[in-house]
Amino acid sequence: MSTPARPTTTPVQNAARIVLGSVLILAGAGHLTFARRDFQAQVPDTLPFDQDHVVLASGVAEIALGASLIGLPARHRQTVGGIAASFFVAVFPGNVSQYLNREDAFGLDTDTRRLVRLGGQPLLVAWALWSTGLLGGAGKD
Repeated sequence: MSTPARPTTTPVQNAARIVLGSVLILAGAGHLTFARRDFQAQVPDTLPFDQDHVVLASGVAEIALGASLIGLPARHRQTVGGIAASFFVAVFPGNVSQYLNREDAFGLDTDTRRLVRLGGQPLLVAWALWSTGLLGGAGKD
């Protein structure tokens, strides 16, 4: 029985993964502290949960994802990358809600700025997938 090949990524992918993990940790800390109110503007009113609880839970999830992207061994890298990409897809409806309801938060105080923010979400998904070797040109660790 052969062992599966270890997932490989380039030094640039590794740097991008560490930056993404750091951004997630900072955003998660913001959910819990200094940006809590702004993040509440992204929680759709249609969710049957308290907005503050959603913000707190997603903050904890972001910190865990960020720490996992940075600290877990390479053999877990692609799994965590897939989970992070799925997380970005899962929170996308909140960004759409912010746009549709014209909620001002994070300096997104015009429809144009909120629309541009929507375009950034697929880039986060691609960043998570690429930096962990799930999308395109993985090389050597």
